[in-house]
Amino acid sequence: MKALPFYSILLFNFLLSSCAIHPNKWTPTATEVDISTLPSTNQLTDSRTVSLLGFSGAEDFAMDQEGNLYCGTHNSNDDFTGGAILKIDSLLNVEEYIKTDKWVTGMHFNANNEMILLMNGVGLLKINADHSFDTLLTQTPDGKPILMGSGLDIAQDGKIYFNNLSSHMETSIATINQLILEMKPDGGVYCFDPKTKKTEVISSGNYFGNGLVLSKDEQSILVSETSKYRILRYWIKGEKKGQSEVFLDNLPGFPNNLKQSSNGNYWLGFTTKRNQQLDNIHPKPWMKQMVFAMPDFMKPKPEKYGLVMEVSDQGEIIRVFTDEEGKVVEEAGAIIEKDGLLFLGGDIVNSVSVFEL
Repeated sequence: MKALPFYSILLFNFLLSSCAIHPNKWTPTATEVDISTLPSTNQLTDSRTVSLLGFSGAEDFAMDQEGNLYCGTHNSNDDFTGGAILKIDSLLNVEEYIKTDKWVTGMHFNANNEMILLMNGVGLLKINADHSFDTLLTQTPDGKPILMGSGLDIAQDGKIYFNNLSSHMETSIATINQLILEMKPDGGVYCFDPKTKKTEVISSGNYFGNGLVLSKDEQSILVSETSKYRILRYWIKGEKKGQSEVFLDNLPGFPNNLKQSSNGNYWLGFTTKRNQQLDNIHPKPWMKQMVFAMPDFMKPKPEKYGLVMEVSDQGEIIRVFTDEEGKVVEEAGAIIEKDGLLFLGGDIVNSVSVFEL
């Protein structure tokens, strides 16, 4: 039997890959946010960088009662199969806190100074004093496995709020691209009560539901929908309980993590800025299939671009900080404020940036 020529094999693989996704048509609205007109006191190019000991991907930060910071990392920029939780002390010394078999993508300390976390492909966990893990939740009431948990906050009554990006895929570069290109609701937003062991479904599907933060009065939560360039608000208490609304829309980048600021506002970190080529193909599902099927070396890469916004509780953009060429801050998807400093991380960067406000 005569062997198929190389180009025939390549074409076959291309066609097979293009059928792997079934994207929806979506027409994005051009952003009306002109970053250049927004107030900014400094630029992210003034940031210092802290190495992650060879690991990559500080996707979220948490702070313990002693003021130490922690972040979950994975093995390298393209290897999400394992990693570590790293500890950063007040002198910016970094140490390996716990080795992990999976990437930790969300974390927060509860009132007992116990770390609650989301682990890729596993679910919601708690770390004990001896560094062992207790599994709190692997599946939501609607029967969905928590495969890509992201964004985690804990209310004063101990209830744990979190996102599940996807209930059928674990994190990889390919699955992230698939979620963005397909433009289909997946996963959801949930509330787990550790006292009753019950889980409430707040949303049964989001468009790359990523960051999450409680409002200061804990009447609502904000959730970033990365692929739709917007922030949603879900009311969890009060007269509007059960309602939702768009908090920020048509943002100039891919919104990621959210955290409360020291003055009652919110910090919003971005993975990168919007890409006009991506916006142009969103209305054309067949073209998105072709892009997904391309070999990795041919696919457009996310642009290095540092972008952070401070936003009021009314959705007003107060100020922005940028590194427009990504020279120091290549990505600012993860964000937390501590002692007048902003700590910034990202999915595929091997350092944490420290910016003085």
